[in-house]
Amino acid sequence: MRKLEWKTLKQEYVYENKWFHARADKCELPDGRIIEPYFVVEVPHFCNIFIVTKEEKVVLVKQYRYPVSKITYELAGGVIEQNEDPLQAALREMTEETGYVSNEMEYLFKAAANPALMNNTAYYFLARNAVKNHSQHLDELEDIDVVSFSKEAFLELLAENKLQHGVQLGAVYESMIRLGWLQWK
Repeated sequence: MRKLEWKTLKQEYVYENKWFHARADKCELPDGRIIEPYFVVEVPHFCNIFIVTKEEKVVLVKQYRYPVSKITYELAGGVIEQNEDPLQAALREMTEETGYVSNEMEYLFKAAANPALMNNTAYYFLARNAVKNHSQHLDELEDIDVVSFSKEAFLELLAENKLQHGVQLGAVYESMIRLGWLQWK
């Protein structure tokens, strides 16, 4: 079996702030070649929640995303605070962003958001039978609208490629499988 792991020879932070650290590493490949710089972005772990009401409405957030200059439909979610349990973060983010709560939270999976560039992990959950119980409690710079879609309208939104947040799509499909909305052959 061929060795695949790289050896880190040097790490240097080239930029740091509260949410974003950029490193320029010097790495040695298994065959002895050197890559320098290999940029690594350190950002916080995060969570996303596929929220479904008792009436089978899907609750999403709608917001402007500056890097792509688009208004997007997305799963609710956000940063997991240091030493915070991912499930607790998901419950907190769901309530803060949407005002919805659920006693039926199901862990879906965790995944590396972009392992070629970033070091963080995303945690995904399904919230069943959610009910609106609070008003939004947004962070200082959040500007989010809460929208809901019937199961049929949501499936149409998905078919029309209107969910553009790529790292959330796996959780969307996994949730639909667990809800029985999609069937495996």
